Amino acid sequence: MSPSLRLLPSVEQVLGTPAARELLARCRREYVAGLARQALARLRSALVQGQAGESRQALLGRAEVLLVSLYSEACQPGLARAINATGVILHTGLGRAPLAPAARAAIAEAAEHYCALELDLEAGGRGARLDHVRGLLAELSGAEWGLVVNNNAAAVLLCLNTLARGREVLVSRGELVEIGGSFRIPDIIAASGAQLREVGTTNRTHLRDYAEALSPQTGLLLRVQPSNYRVQGFTARVETSELAELARKGGVPLVHDLGGGVLEDLSQWGLPREPVVRRELEVGAELVTFSGDKVLGGPQCGIIVGRRALAEPMERNPLMRALRCDKLVMAGLEASLRLFRLAPGILPQVHPVMGMLCEQVGQVEERARALIAALPVGVAAALCPAIEASAAQIGSGALPLEELASRAVVLSPRSVSAEELARRLRAERPPVVGRIQRGRLLLDLRTVREDEVEGVAAALIRAAGVGA
Repeated sequence: MSPSLRLLPSVEQVLGTPAARELLARCRREYVAGLARQALARLRSALVQGQAGESRQALLGRAEVLLVSLYSEACQPGLARAINATGVILHTGLGRAPLAPAARAAIAEAAEHYCALELDLEAGGRGARLDHVRGLLAELSGAEWGLVVNNNAAAVLLCLNTLARGREVLVSRGELVEIGGSFRIPDIIAASGAQLREVGTTNRTHLRDYAEALSPQTGLLLRVQPSNYRVQGFTARVETSELAELARKGGVPLVHDLGGGVLEDLSQWGLPREPVVRRELEVGAELVTFSGDKVLGGPQCGIIVGRRALAEPMERNPLMRALRCDKLVMAGLEASLRLFRLAPGILPQVHPVMGMLCEQVGQVEERARALIAALPVGVAAALCPAIEASAAQIGSGALPLEELASRAVVLSPRSVSAEELARRLRAERPPVVGRIQRGRLLLDLRTVREDEVEGVAAALIRAAGVGA
C-alpha cells in the first residue's frame, strides 16, 4: 500500500472543510457525504496510480477541491443546450425542432404562473384543455375536430384502439415502416388491440388488394406515409382519393398517418412538395395524424384532425388521459400554430425550422467564412479548415430523399483524428455536434445560428489544444 493511502482523510474530515460546510448549509447531508465519498474515491485512484509524497493536510485540501468540482459537475443540467452542426434540421437526437420565440415565451408564461388550462373563465366551470388549440387546428387543416396527445405514435395508437380494437386494420406491406427508436407500425397495431391485415407487396399495392381484403372484420384502412425511406423503380401505390372511396363503400374509416405534419405547401418557398394535411383531408382521409415537433416546428406532441364523429370517441377513450399533454406543450403548440396565420414571406423570419429550410446557401456560406475567420493562425494551421459544398437534410422522416444545398467547414486535424476532435467538441459546454465523413469532421453551417458561430470558434480553439 502506498504510504499516502494511509494519510487519506475520512469522510467526516472532508465534511469539516470550509467548502463542505458551505454545501451542508444548503444541501442534504446525505447528498454532500456522497460527494465526499466520490472525491475520496477519485483521490485514492490517483494515489494508487503512483502519485505520492503528500501530507495529510495536502490530501485533505485536494479532497476539498474535488468535492467542489463534483458539486459543480452535478449542478450542470443533463438536458443542456447543444449546437447542431450536423446539417440535419430536425435531428431527433438533438431534440428536433427548435421552438420559435413566440412559443418559448408562451411556455415560460405558462410555467411561471397559473393558467386556465381546464377552466371555462366565462362560465366559471370545468373547461377542456384541447379547446385552446382545437379552433386553430380546424382553421389550419380544414378539419371538423382536433385532438392532441404526447406524440404521433400515441396518436396512431389512440385511433386504432378507439376505432378498430378487436378488428382488422388493412395496411399495405410497403407501408409497414420502422422509424427511429424501434417504432414499428405492426407493433403499434398489436398494442392497440387491433389485428394487422397486410395487403399487396412491398413495392406494389393496388386498389384491388385492399378490396379483396375488406370484410366485416375490417375496422379501418390505415395509410402510412413512408417517413425515412422511399421505394423507387417498379412500384405502385393507391391514391388517397381512391382508397377513401373504397373505405366509404366498405363503411370503414380511412386514417392517414402523415407523420411530418406539413400545414402549408412547401413548394411556395421553392422546397420539394410534401403531402399537406388539409389536402389529404380534402381528398378523403377521414382522420390524419402527424407530429407537432417536425415541420410544424412546435413542441413534441401528436395531432389528430378530421371528422368530429370519429374524433370525439377518442377524446372519451380512457387512454386519452394517459396520453394527454400538459400545459407547457399546449401553450407552445398554440403559439406555434398561430404563426401559420402569417404571410408566406414573413413565416420563415419568425419560425426557426422554416427559416433554416428557406435560407439561401450564400447566407450559410457567410457564416462558414465567419467561423474560419474567427480561428487564430495556430489553430487554423492545426485544423486545416476549408469550406466545401454540403448536403443538409430536413430529417425526422420529412422529405427523406431530399437534400438542401449547404456549406460546411471541413476540418482535417493534423495532430489528432477527426473522431477525437469530434469527441472533444461534444465535451464542450455547450457541446458542438458535427458529422464525420471520409475521415474528416464536417460542421454544416445551415443548422448553426449566426449567434452560435462565436461559440463554435471558441470550442474549436479549446479542442485544437494549440496556441494561437
